[in-house]
Amino acid sequence: MRIIGGEWRRRVLRFPDSPGLRPTPDRVRETLFNWLGNDLSGLSCLDLFAGSGALGFEAASRGAARVTLVDSSPKVVAALELNARTLGMAGRLEIVRSDAVRFAASARSRFDVLFLDPPFNAGWIERLATNVPAILAADGVIYVEAERALDGCGDWRTVRRGRAGQVYYHLMRRGEADGAE
Repeated sequence: MRIIGGEWRRRVLRFPDSPGLRPTPDRVRETLFNWLGNDLSGLSCLDLFAGSGALGFEAASRGAARVTLVDSSPKVVAALELNARTLGMAGRLEIVRSDAVRFAASARSRFDVLFLDPPFNAGWIERLATNVPAILAADGVIYVEAERALDGCGDWRTVRRGRAGQVYYHLMRRGEADGAE
């Protein structure tokens, strides 16, 4: 996987094969960061199902002030830590080995951007919906990848959407949907 924008543009990251791991494709990441604005300076981001780390590393490369990557797999966490050291990002990223629900329930700070790319067909979005207000700033946004189109997650409504193959991707903001595309 390669980083497509920012300070570490074109750098290649390596990650282990893992069941259910679906790195977000380049063109989908490009769309997402166009939606967010390519400069994330000052923002805090949480990648709750980090996997390959594609979204979190991309956010850090684009200037996010704080990026937290969470994954429950020891093998995946080790790969994330190695990639962070290789890029010299170790101090700019927090990598946490934890279950997503447990992390969300115990988080002590709020984030501006929440990346949710959980394993499909396991009900993760629904299980996390009640925790979102505690981990996301009131004006924060959620990016979600899912196996189906979603109208929202808790109080956050889909405002933009797309599809790449079997993956539906969404940008959600708090309040009413305003014509999701």
